[in-house]
Order: sequence, then structure tokens, then C-alpha cells
Amino acid sequence: MKESPSIRFLYNTIPGRMILKVLTAPSISRIAATALTTKLSALYIPTFIKNNGIDPDRFVRPFGGYYSFNEFFMRKTKDEYLNYEEGILNSPCDGLLTIKAIDENAVFKIKHCEYSVERLLRNDRLAKHYVGGTALIFRLTPSHYHRYNYCTTGHASDTIRIDGILHCVRPLALEKYPVFTENSREYIEIDSAKIGRVIQMEVGALMVGKISNSDPSAHDVIANTEKGYFEFGGSTIIVLLDHKVKLKHKFKTREKIDGEIPVKIGESLI
Repeated sequence: MKESPSIRFLYNTIPGRMILKVLTAPSISRIAATALTTKLSALYIPTFIKNNGIDPDRFVRPFGGYYSFNEFFMRKTKDEYLNYEEGILNSPCDGLLTIKAIDENAVFKIKHCEYSVERLLRNDRLAKHYVGGTALIFRLTPSHYHRYNYCTTGHASDTIRIDGILHCVRPLALEKYPVFTENSREYIEIDSAKIGRVIQMEVGALMVGKISNSDPSAHDVIANTEKGYFEFGGSTIIVLLDHKVKLKHKFKTREKIDGEIPVKIGESLI
């Protein structure tokens, strides 16, 4: 993807990186997030719908319309468009899926960013449990539905939150800054009787001042029930499994040249 002159300036020059340090400060992110909750921001909704090919008839529309752009971005899909399937592991979201094996030296390159499971979790002992397992990485673009569900049924741990500097997730940004060690993220570990131990992590990007999860405390969870939502921005969900899995054959036929697989929220994956 060709980068704009402004992105190249911010990440490839000393003055640009000085400006970037200010732009990625939490206070600036909060100001930007606040602007997207104003009534004025709703004026951008028609343009966003047109540019991203979104069908507005699929979503629940509040009486009187969406108050702000952020309210639109966090919109809910109408029940008749949610086709959840029964399964031991379901897609937690709409997105583009990449599947990777986890070995002792696993380093995953995602959007030009390299990271290890240890650095991702900031828990070496927990990371070792997933050696020999599988990483499922779901990339959400701005046009995707930004509410997400639990991927499996079981008992979930307390939410672990890792605060970080919010960086843009464009490729040049990731060459300079490792997004998965810089960005804010939250994760839980689910002990599932059907599939073993599973980690589900949400990763926020620039302009996502808040990852909104419904219950941060340990509790029993059910697959295909809503876990939370992202506010505006491109985002990622990561699912770690402690053993190798193989996706259903139907997903192989969807695979793109770059290896990403379009998936829908609630689809049974294995």
C-alpha cells in the first residue's frame, strides 16, 4: 500500500517523529475521541458509508438517527443479519483472518510489525503454555462491524489490561514502532471444556481511546454472546489456542493471495 506524504513525513523524518510524539499522547487521543462523540461529527456518517460500501439497512438505527459518528461506528447489527453457528470455536468478529503456528521462536509479522507471544502478553509463563499452539489474528478495517463476541464457552479470567502509546497502524508506522507492544490491549484467558485454554485479546489503534469490554471480572462466558466493542479506528483481535487446529475447508476457498481469509462474526471455524 502506497503511503501518503504526510505519513512518510511523520515516520521518516526527525521533525515528523517529534510531532508524532505529541499526536500519540493519551491526552490527544482523548481529545480526538471526544470530537467523534459530538453531534457535529454525525455529518461525516454519509461520506463514511459511501466510501466504505456499508449497507445502512443492516444496522439498528436509533430513533432520530445517530447522534454522533462514534455512535454510528459502534452500531449494532439487526438480529436477522446475525447468522451464528454452533461450534467449539467461533469467529469473534467480522474481519480478515490470518492463522499462524506458535513455536518456541515464533515471531509474527503483522502489518510490518514483528512481535513474540511473550511481548504480546507480558507474561512469559503464560506465553510458554501456548507453544505448540495456534494464533488466529483477526484484522478489522474501518468498514467492518466493530462489536465482537466471545469466541468460545468456558470460565474466563479477570481482564488483563496493558496500556500503551496509541500509534497509527499504517505500514510505515509499524516499521518504526511495534504496534503490539505500543498499543493498548486487553485480554482474558478462557478455560473451555471443549477446546482447552484460549486467550482472546483486543488491540486498539490510534483514535481508539477505549476498548469497551462488558465485564472485566472473572466469570463464565458463552460463545457468540457480545464481549464488547471498539470505538473508532482500525483494530485487531487475537485468539491464542494451546494446540494446533485446522480451519474448516470452506475457509480455504476464501483465502486471498496475501493469506487473509474474510470471516463473519459467529461463524464456526474448526
